[in-house]
Amino acid sequence: MDSTCIDCDQCREIAPEVFHDAENHASVFRQPDSPALVQRALRALVTCPVGAIGSGQKYDLGPAVASFPERIQDNVYFCGFAAESSFGASSYLIVRPEGNVLVDSPRFAARLVNRIEELGGVRWMFLSHVDDIADHARFRRHFGCERIIHSRESRSAIADIEWQLEGDEAQDLGPKLGAKLGAKLGAKLGAKLGPDLLAIPTPGHTRGHTVLLYRDKFLFTGDHLWWSPVRKQLTASRAYCWYNWGKQIESMERLLDYRFEWVLPGHGRRHHASAEEMRQSLAQCVEWMRKTG
Repeated sequence: MDSTCIDCDQCREIAPEVFHDAENHASVFRQPDSPALVQRALRALVTCPVGAIGSGQKYDLGPAVASFPERIQDNVYFCGFAAESSFGASSYLIVRPEGNVLVDSPRFAARLVNRIEELGGVRWMFLSHVDDIADHARFRRHFGCERIIHSRESRSAIADIEWQLEGDEAQDLGPKLGAKLGAKLGAKLGAKLGPDLLAIPTPGHTRGHTVLLYRDKFLFTGDHLWWSPVRKQLTASRAYCWYNWGKQIESMERLLDYRFEWVLPGHGRRHHASAEEMRQSLAQCVEWMRKTG
């Protein structure tokens, strides 16, 4: 690990047995000593947004590259290939017969793009906020995907984005996505999808920050909410709140009305637990945020 590390946490998420925290940067805690650990370390190397990870031994990176997008559960995948322009944020792919959804933007890397094409390409691109849009324009040009973001985000950054959400209420995107495919097909898909994809405005980190809830199971949280392995609960950061901490607390409280089993953030650790355990941890997070308010 060299000094170009930006402490994005990707390597510690992907290969925690190999990489540890070393105060404002990552470090190699132990050398990978099994084929499985080597592959996880190589996935971290491939994902690193600044190329800070190296090796004295030459390895075939083919299997690590081909492992992305990496299936998390069901039809939800982690893209790897983080971009420096989004400070190494995670992005995800939802593979659906009605059209795939890319959640935030990975680095536009040819071999990742080829793998996404094999999985059906990208029909829509959900952008949680302007911090994590990275190479969104290149994905738009390549796949012709329609991008979705809240209109309250920085106007200069989102001026040409096709679908800009409005207001503070949660919006069921499923029927709307279906309708955009054509009147007859859209009506059929809209009825079929139901509350498949729910966009929930969560202002706080930024003015137009929005999370995406998929099937009441997967919550894509951008930079709003993540898991703290130190505190052993869901958490947020006042230091990295760019707009309004009070608004972020209110947004967090509103999420208590929703059911989910996965938190999949742009920054921070992902987490999986029962819906009830998630709600309890979220309530603890809200209480902690209020005390720090």
